[in-house]
Amino acid sequence: QVQLVESGGGLVQAGESLRLSCAASGRTFSNYNMGWFRQAPGKGREFVAGINWSGDFTTYAYSVKGRFTISRDNAKNTMYLQMNSLKPEDTAVYYCNRNPPSETYWGQGTQVTVSS
Repeated sequence: QVQLVESGGGLVQAGESLRLSCAASGRTFSNYNMGWFRQAPGKGREFVAGINWSGDFTTYAYSVKGRFTISRDNAKNTMYLQMNSLKPEDTAVYYCNRNPPSETYWGQGTQVTVSS
């Protein structure tokens, strides 16, 4: 059973960039579609970006298209989210998981705070 650990969050100003990482331990997630999700204060968890098992196809929420890029390195059991041109509305706790998500795999998440 894989465990997922998110990292790379922090406090940045609007327009700056962050790169989030999702590292898997226990076993490889090479065979799974994966995704990034986020939850803002007082809001439900929402889908941000997805990537298929081989990395050939990606999909994004409308709000982040053109600014965020999802990628994966199956050899390293790691997934990434490059976030450029960050906006205050991107402020949230970011999580990685399978896509569709499995309740077993939610981790602690990593906090992203964007100030203006």
